[in-house]
Amino acid sequence: MPRDTPGLSLTQSVYEQLRADLLACRLWPGDRLKISDLCQSMGVNLGAVREALSRLSSEGLVVAEPQRGFRVAPISATELRDLTEVRIDVEARCLRRSIEVADVRWETAIVAAHHGLTRLPERDPDDPSRANDAWSAQHAAFHRALVAGCGSPWLLRLRDSLYDQSERYRRLSVPLGRTERDVGREHREIMEAAVSRQADRACALLAEHFRATTLILLEVDALGEDA
Repeated sequence: MPRDTPGLSLTQSVYEQLRADLLACRLWPGDRLKISDLCQSMGVNLGAVREALSRLSSEGLVVAEPQRGFRVAPISATELRDLTEVRIDVEARCLRRSIEVADVRWETAIVAAHHGLTRLPERDPDDPSRANDAWSAQHAAFHRALVAGCGSPWLLRLRDSLYDQSERYRRLSVPLGRTERDVGREHREIMEAAVSRQADRACALLAEHFRATTLILLEVDALGEDA
């Protein structure tokens, strides 16, 4: 249950909890979000929930519908294809710039984030059909470390938004793969190419990594075509 803590408002707590549930698809794409139900389940007031939902709407994770309230932003195969290619364009640009200009501290941060990722199971130990939240957080840290040296706050803001939208799809793909995927190898190869400053190889591996997740969802026809 969200609680007021020093430096963290009630609205911020509600926002962070809802955001985590949206990214993990615990709130299902397309479902309506009844403010009264959220207030009751979270033990908070209407204003905190409404403000948090408005903020999430500005991030594209929630859709505000006039006279109808809010719903979880839908997903689709059409959106996923577009999102994947735009994400590759932006993230590869961030990665290439990081490789060109970043220093040894950037390399060290990547290696540390990758090491942290290898110490966690990808799937939830209590429910192997779901992604492990701790692994997912470290996964986000690893991918953020790869691009953190690019030197462009605007590129990084755009990259972060695309990452969040993609995360919902990645979470859905975890139980759906028809063949065993060696995600650990994919991350290791990207890390090694980045820290050895092989920009072309690192960007190609990154693109392949992103498209592999997209292919899982498209192969099993898990999404509709229209958002």
